[in-house]
Amino acid sequence: MSPKKDTSRGFTDEERAAVKERAKELRAESGRGSRAKRNEADGESDVLAKIAAMAEPDRAMATRLHAIIKASAPALSPKTWYGMPAYAKDGNVVCFFQGAHKFKTRYATLGFSDKANLDEAAMWPTAFALKTLTAAEEARIVALVKKAASSRN
Repeated sequence: MSPKKDTSRGFTDEERAAVKERAKELRAESGRGSRAKRNEADGESDVLAKIAAMAEPDRAMATRLHAIIKASAPALSPKTWYGMPAYAKDGNVVCFFQGAHKFKTRYATLGFSDKANLDEAAMWPTAFALKTLTAAEEARIVALVKKAASSRN
């Protein structure tokens, strides 16, 4: 099933909702000032609230990914990004989780921004489809997140 398209505006209802979420996040971030520790705690609670609001099986997958990312890349700070759980370094989103339900897709997505240190030659993947999390996927995610959060050489 594909998201409902409003051809007069060019965005789906879900895409418009995500943009509104991002505007709300930016307003909240600007109101928090420079208290970095408070922002980190607020980001964690915001991400946990977004995860708790997800439908299953997205909620279980997001919960596990949150634990994996926090354990394998403690330098990344949780925050929401377009209403999705995301993880940032120095305020810049490095990776994010998009549940399948959010945009009515057949799989969830673990995505990486251009701030992620995943460069390999001239071409590399920046998003991965997730149907389930097995030990093999978890091991690959740990390696990807560690690499993504590392400093550029």
